Amino acid sequence: MKLPVVQFTIDKIAVIKEKLKAAQDRQKSYADKRRKPLEFEVGDKVLLKVSPWKGTARFGKRGKLAPRYIGPYKIIKRVGPVAYKLELRLELGNVHDTFHVSNLKKCMADDPTVIPVKDVHIDEGLEFTEEPIEIIDRDAKQTRQSRVPLVHVRWSARHGYNDTWEHEDFIKK
Repeated sequence: MKLPVVQFTIDKIAVIKEKLKAAQDRQKSYADKRRKPLEFEVGDKVLLKVSPWKGTARFGKRGKLAPRYIGPYKIIKRVGPVAYKLELRLELGNVHDTFHVSNLKKCMADDPTVIPVKDVHIDEGLEFTEEPIEIIDRDAKQTRQSRVPLVHVRWSARHGYNDTWEHEDFIKK
């Protein structure tokens, strides 16, 4: 014999579980409508994602103009359900040739309109970097409790130069 309070609580928990399940199913159906499966065939041309150098704050205004993909590269083998082997050029000889599908994008453009590798300085982790050329000016920003030393830095960019204000500690690293 169960107490009426215990039975009432068990019934309420069952109702809550049913409502949560219904809400999860509804959200899954919304997500599935927007999700498209990414699959490529052997021989397809794809672009390879190049991520900005992690840990930097200097891609502010130009970030959206920086190259996101390089290529095109030909798929030579499907390694698994979400991995593909690409035919990389000699410039990327130090980069592993197998990539997850999230780092690939189907190439719809003609070869001349795609950013070539030689225009982008890429390291082994497929990240591009900018180098500081000179410090133009120094300043300090006063906060409530401290002073933050800043330096005006000129960076080497893909086209000409780019000047930004950075924390002095960041530049020293």
